[in-house]
Amino acid sequence: MSERPTTPLLDTVTYPADLRKLKPEQLRAFADELREEVISAVSVTGGHLGAGLGVVELATAIHYVFDTPKDRLVWDVGHQCYPHKILTGRRDRIRTLRQGGGLSGFTKRSESEYDPFGAAHSSTSISSALGFAIANKMADKPGKGIAVIGDGAMSAGMAYEAMNNAEAAGNRLVVILNDNDMSIAPPVGGLSAYLSRIVSSRKFLSLRDIARKFARALPKPLHDAARKTDEFARGMAMGGTLFEELGFYYVGPIDGHNLDHLIPVLENVRDAEEGPILVHVVTQKGKGYAPAEAAADKYHGVAKFDVVTGKQDKGSGGGPPSYTGVFANALIAEAKRDERVCAITAAMPGGTGVDKFSEAFPDRSFDVGIAEQHAVTFAAGLAAQGMRPFAVIYSTFLQRAYDQVVHDVAIQNLPVRFAMDRAGFVGADGSTHAGSFDIAYLSTLPNFVVMAASDEAELTNMVHTMAEYDAGPIAVRYPRGAGTGVTIPETPELLEIGKGRIVREGSKVAILSLGARLEEAKKAADRLDAMGLSTTVADLRFAKPLDTALIRKLLTSHEVAVTIEEGSAGGFGAYVLTMASDEGITDNGLTIRTMRMPDAFIDQDKPEKQYAMAGLDADGIVETALKALRHNSAGVEEAGARA
Repeated sequence: MSERPTTPLLDTVTYPADLRKLKPEQLRAFADELREEVISAVSVTGGHLGAGLGVVELATAIHYVFDTPKDRLVWDVGHQCYPHKILTGRRDRIRTLRQGGGLSGFTKRSESEYDPFGAAHSSTSISSALGFAIANKMADKPGKGIAVIGDGAMSAGMAYEAMNNAEAAGNRLVVILNDNDMSIAPPVGGLSAYLSRIVSSRKFLSLRDIARKFARALPKPLHDAARKTDEFARGMAMGGTLFEELGFYYVGPIDGHNLDHLIPVLENVRDAEEGPILVHVVTQKGKGYAPAEAAADKYHGVAKFDVVTGKQDKGSGGGPPSYTGVFANALIAEAKRDERVCAITAAMPGGTGVDKFSEAFPDRSFDVGIAEQHAVTFAAGLAAQGMRPFAVIYSTFLQRAYDQVVHDVAIQNLPVRFAMDRAGFVGADGSTHAGSFDIAYLSTLPNFVVMAASDEAELTNMVHTMAEYDAGPIAVRYPRGAGTGVTIPETPELLEIGKGRIVREGSKVAILSLGARLEEAKKAADRLDAMGLSTTVADLRFAKPLDTALIRKLLTSHEVAVTIEEGSAGGFGAYVLTMASDEGITDNGLTIRTMRMPDAFIDQDKPEKQYAMAGLDADGIVETALKALRHNSAGVEEAGARA
């Protein structure tokens, strides 16, 4: 870590209104100070670094030119937003990023009026900015909707759906395409900047409008030819034909780090009567910080680090492997055994372990970009043709493809294998990235098998079971972070579908655990046993189909049963209650309690604190069991008194 940088200009700016008091010639030095502050803050908190460094000048220029917050600015994806947060009244809290009780790592409506729309999942900015623009137009208010969308987010169909609908917003909608991988733009330089400034100017737009009105008076064939000639001429000089076809006036590409280029173009766009307008800006991830420039992938998301050396504090190393790493190794092993095994991910190869799979089997690995809907249906097509596809997608991102999961997989009973990383609470990324709902939203679907891994060995066995299962769709969920340290089997076990296991036996309290809360369940059992309350712990393994024989045995042989899962209401516990009700088991004096995530979104914090807050730890399990036992005792005493 290092001392805070000296920032005399930045110290004068708390809100964008203060920024607008600076002279244009001061903005370069101001942006340099802002970049240093971002680097210093993230070195303390960890978080998304590269994307934020890439938009320092862009954030400065936007807030300098536009009238935020009246002009509604949406950052897509929100991890670009750290410079924006510093500029909008939150600098005093910027070193609480992603910490418990601190600032979110993404834009968040409840945090600031300068965050008009929360954006933690990608490709929503154009749709929401269009909503702001049209609402202002309908209310005859002057504010614009401004979307800053990264080129990666342009791989999602939703962005194009919004653009196809954007013409109605007119000049109230501005889309800024932050092309930070040079994947779209030709080389940018003085000529490109000059052309961008010219074609975005009021004189050029007015001339073009006059020409267009004149062309409309011509016979249709001549009118169409004139329109195409105009588009072709600007397309030859500047590119952007695709965006023009979608109804946008295209300006760019522009060097996103050159404020002398950015400011006049954005001023022209602000004052334009033509629209909607798309401004194509080319930036560099990690700009201005040598370690991040040299390794943009490694500095996309970082742990705490030393500013001088760039070395990240990733702990002492050693310890159990991560669940993600265990999954990757297990999938590679299955692919070695079976050439039909392949992997699909949606722009998250590193986060899911598919990058390791891709190194071993490049021809059987597919990164489809930020396109979860396509990923699922693509996997369905592979399965229909006899392949054994694994759709490896974070639990929170799979939500985006639920219609495809239902119609393209479940209804057709296709054997797509869903591997859902980041199940349960995820710590610093907060509620937007928590894997809260997959047990409920998958278990409700006919034909699905839904598993939850309690440790690394179980995950390895479940990957093998999935690879061999061809009867329909099957899913496994597993958490973020390190495993428990159990021995991983060299030869995985083929699990019997719908069969759980007893971990320890007792007689009074039964804890029915699904997933990675098993270790906490065993700790709770130790404490209950020490109190003289003999406790059984079962690892159910399957949310669907339930092991009804095992559950029936436990419910009919214990006074109290407690279910625990890392998911929302409507999941495993709900199915156990339904089974008990259907079979009349609850009529025999049994007390059942379900433990699950609360009916609330839990903000960012350390995962162990999130689980404690939700009551899903050993303390919570013990307390739940004791309350249930007291309830049982009270009921018995009351029944005896009445008798």
